[in-house]
Amino acid sequence: MAESAGYPAFQLGKPRFEQGSFYGRLRHFLDIIDPRTLFVTKSRLKEAVQLLEDYKQGSLPPGTTNQELWRAQKIKQAIIHPDTNETIFMPFRMSGYIPFGTPIVVGLLLPNQTLASTIFWQWLNQSHNACVNYANRNATKPSPTSKFIQGYLGAVVSAVSIAVGLNILIQRANHFTPATRILIQRFVPFPAVASANICNVVLMRHTELEEGIDVLDGEGNVVGSSRIAARHALLETALTRVVLPMPILVLPPIIMSLLEKTAFLRSRPRLLLPVQSLVCLAAFGLALPLAISLFPQMSEIETARLEPDIAQATSSLTVTYNKGL
Repeated sequence: MAESAGYPAFQLGKPRFEQGSFYGRLRHFLDIIDPRTLFVTKSRLKEAVQLLEDYKQGSLPPGTTNQELWRAQKIKQAIIHPDTNETIFMPFRMSGYIPFGTPIVVGLLLPNQTLASTIFWQWLNQSHNACVNYANRNATKPSPTSKFIQGYLGAVVSAVSIAVGLNILIQRANHFTPATRILIQRFVPFPAVASANICNVVLMRHTELEEGIDVLDGEGNVVGSSRIAARHALLETALTRVVLPMPILVLPPIIMSLLEKTAFLRSRPRLLLPVQSLVCLAAFGLALPLAISLFPQMSEIETARLEPDIAQATSSLTVTYNKGL
């Protein structure tokens, strides 16, 4: 296998970047959400899958480089579900989350929302989130569809209830000036979306809290199924889901409130929506990789902190578990 400048030796199924540091995780997830993979053709995908199969069988074509292998793995991981081996529908891939999610963020942050528009955009946002969650789920263990429906309904109800409730409170607050009321309303989507995201995670992954998740020793062998590790996984995921919408739904209102006062936009009101769309796209592109890089996907926990039967089943001081995205 030929060497490639800047590319480490290829390891099948392993991340290209070191996952012990935030920077390494950030580079890894920037690879995962790369929107360029949305334009990969079926023939290119087939070539990538075949190249990885050749590597697995030890029959690589002469002159194959590490760079080609890493790129092939990136393409396969972006498009094909690792458990089902089925192609993920484009809008629900992690690489499609930003381009397909940005119009929804713009809708959530539109000024002068009505009751109907608030309900519509919160419903659409949670519907998109639920589809992304389902398409990228851990499918190693069968999970009833009712769990996903329960999580979806819980997220929609909580998001709509909080958004509508806060809007009603703001409208009834007589001491706010019209300009202040509009500014405050722009921040309503964040608490609604953040709380709905937590609700979504807890409801859709409640089975893990009851049954536990697999923990692995240093050799990758399953030591047992831990409910304590499941709690840590859900807490880390929930924190990620609170941090994720923060820059997306908090920064654009602040930036737009400043830009709207400029002479350029005052004289060109038709540019307000395009400018807001660009601001939302930039915030989304910044927030997603930063949020999902907070914790490694394969998280580590001390064996002594787990259930006694698991601690006794291995000599490893730490074990790892798949946190999920």
